[in-house]
Amino acid sequence: MSLTYWCERAWLPDGVADDVLVEIDGDRITRVEQGPPGTAEQLPGLTIPGLANAHSHAFHRALRGVVQQGRGDFWTWRERMYEVAARLDPDSYLRLARAVYAEMALAGVTCVGEFHYLHHAADGRPYDDANVMGHALVSAAREAGLRIALLDACYVSGGIGAPLAGPQLRFSDGDADRWAVRAEELAAAYKGQTDVLVGAAIHSVRAVPPEQMCVVAEFSHRHAAPLHAHVSEQRAENSACVETYAATPVQVLHERGALGPRSTVVHATHLTDVDVELIGHSGTYVCMCPTTERDLADGIGPARALADRGARITLGSDSHAVIDLFEEARAVELDERLATETRGHWPAADLLEAATGAGHTSLGFPDAGMLMPGAWADLVTVRLDSVRTAGAGGLEAVVYAATAADVHSVVSGGRRVVSGGRHVLGDVGALLAEAIGALR
Repeated sequence: MSLTYWCERAWLPDGVADDVLVEIDGDRITRVEQGPPGTAEQLPGLTIPGLANAHSHAFHRALRGVVQQGRGDFWTWRERMYEVAARLDPDSYLRLARAVYAEMALAGVTCVGEFHYLHHAADGRPYDDANVMGHALVSAAREAGLRIALLDACYVSGGIGAPLAGPQLRFSDGDADRWAVRAEELAAAYKGQTDVLVGAAIHSVRAVPPEQMCVVAEFSHRHAAPLHAHVSEQRAENSACVETYAATPVQVLHERGALGPRSTVVHATHLTDVDVELIGHSGTYVCMCPTTERDLADGIGPARALADRGARITLGSDSHAVIDLFEEARAVELDERLATETRGHWPAADLLEAATGAGHTSLGFPDAGMLMPGAWADLVTVRLDSVRTAGAGGLEAVVYAATAADVHSVVSGGRRVVSGGRHVLGDVGALLAEAIGALR
């Protein structure tokens, strides 16, 4: 069925334009041109392509607002995260992820990269369907109106040279070869389905020994699928890696063929100059997650230096301390200001590109994140008359003033999932409260 939307203003590949008609047929844009609204549905404000949340752990949303007491660091936070992971089963994971993805849709996200390592039962035994937790995530995304890149993570050890213990047991298939068997079954289940892409993930150098990383990289190459990895989020991770392997995490990934134009390193906070060159020259994406990195006291990554060396920057809400890609985008610039004591490192268009086109491409959807014929029909409309955006205009208003609360309309893959700031599933706050409350 063909539908036409009239956008008061729209961000097109060549800039912001007024009075833009976007015609949609099914899940694709078929026509974009300027003209009067006629009988088209009107979208007041600024319409941009759908946002890509390139790094998500859906179950971490249950930790928001309850892990802020007392002093600590990433490692103390991780223990609380393990406690939540231990309580989830396929049904509760479906309910939680559906609510989290609906919250993302309200924020303008139309595609999520779910870094998935919660595979098995709490005691480590596989479910009868070894991929039932992954299927729950796919169902949750579909019900909330998002496409999903399910980045199935290999997780073998409990730390560099350390055995798995406690809650980590449910993350592991035992070794990379057994991970690959399960991942192949998962990929086969969604072969040919355009709204789901099964990719791969090396959880980290802490969780996957170097000699097993090539198995995960080969899966990515065989399926021409994304390969993501947590990299250098913590200084302690780097120190242990260098002490054991005489190489940084980035260098280990490079040596094992895990960097390249289909790969994304997540966080990349504590890098050497050599690391920056390896990432940039290999064409690897870098997913920055500033709101999580500041929440966990990780540090500020060298985003500008990485981009200058050729890396494409993407954005993720990671632990979901905040689900707001506009906040993630401006934090890349604002954190750079704190680190350098100078302003003006990123044009607004570049930051929005990180949240749209670059993010979608890093997740295996290169035909999304732009308003042009042939692209996925993802339209996100942001109010320009709210108390945050009134008096401003253009991309700067969206990147530096708007929040997720200013998104009033979302069309995802041709499906209208948010109207007037309300999701088709109803009260998302109530859905979140119910799903999270059940875990406590």
